[in-house]
Amino acid sequence: MDVKYEALPDMDERIVYVRPVKAEDLPDDIRPQVEGVERLYAVHNEDGERLAVVRGRRLAFALARQNDLSPVNVH
Repeated sequence: MDVKYEALPDMDERIVYVRPVKAEDLPDDIRPQVEGVERLYAVHNEDGERLAVVRGRRLAFALARQNDLSPVNVH
């Protein structure tokens, strides 16, 4: 998946939630970009809005921290 993010949206709440996502559960327009990948990780705000999708959990946490957000793991 080659989607470049300059930064996550500016948010009042500094906590974001990281959870695993099956590639098959992603929107149709994103699925072709993740062929061959079964599990990705999504970063969500407190309202459940998906802010980003990346290949690995560590990358999701790093992305959040680079944007001054505090990531929390969700099962």
